[in-house]
Amino acid sequence: MQRWYGLDDIPADLGPTVVTLGNFDGVHRGHREVLTRVVREAAERGAVPVAVTFEPHPVAVLYPDRAPAAVMSLEQRLDALASVGVGAVLVLRFTTEFAQQTPEDFVRATFVDALHATAVVVGKDTRFGVRNSGDVETLRALGALHGFGVVALDDIGEAEVEGARWSSTQLRAELLAGKVGHAAQILGRPHRVSGTVVHGDHRGRELGYPTANLSQDHEGLVPADGVYAGWLVRLDLDTSATDRALPAAVSVGTNPTFDGQQRRVEAYVLDRTDLDLYGERVAVEFVSLLRPTLRFDSIEALVEQMAQDVDRCREILSAIVPS
Repeated sequence: MQRWYGLDDIPADLGPTVVTLGNFDGVHRGHREVLTRVVREAAERGAVPVAVTFEPHPVAVLYPDRAPAAVMSLEQRLDALASVGVGAVLVLRFTTEFAQQTPEDFVRATFVDALHATAVVVGKDTRFGVRNSGDVETLRALGALHGFGVVALDDIGEAEVEGARWSSTQLRAELLAGKVGHAAQILGRPHRVSGTVVHGDHRGRELGYPTANLSQDHEGLVPADGVYAGWLVRLDLDTSATDRALPAAVSVGTNPTFDGQQRRVEAYVLDRTDLDLYGERVAVEFVSLLRPTLRFDSIEALVEQMAQDVDRCREILSAIVPS
């Protein structure tokens, strides 16, 4: 997948494209429905499927006090977009100056002059241009003027819940509440937090449960504090490697039993004490919340609970194939 970080990065000989537009935070099932349609329309037209996204999130620029926590880093988002099959992603730097473009100026500069769009695929609630003044009808009118078609898709959501729709806002709320199972339904896969394994306090090893601690510059929204069943995925290994995805008990929190202050994500790989993961890039996938983070009155009580957590993780994960 090609990655362009501004209009100047787009090849002059690109040829025709089919384009979609959005923040795509999480690249959830609703996003994937739109992206899959883009790929299909492009194949039918002999065009390149392109996703246009923004960095940072427009709300973070226009209303910093209301900025939502990002579900994914930009790199995670680009990797997820690549997995859907788009041929290129255009990342536009969102600034206050950029936000002043009229809908017509934005469409002409981006979709027409730069991308040579033959069609634009969007959700019916899409807004764009200064003060979100452009909508699907605006886009249709501009398409008629500049020679591209518009495909507007209905909201995609849970069939069993009337009126429900997959959205980044809903996904973010589920993760921050620790409801990683429902978050996975929205995503179509478990949520991931990725980073480099670093040294911690080594208490886990002393207690018989050595953990892989993620660096503080990890990527991805960290769910609510608690203990989770999940997977530790070794990103530096080949996808076919036996030890690439390992069942794990995952802890998120400050280790209150030891009066910890720093919030951490750490994972104990079930029944493995032979792994040396320091310096490796890994992803932690969250499958199910077992319990909230607790302060225990004694080390013995903590170890007893950890044994129960590991048993529960083993039970949950034994019937699941990692993503």
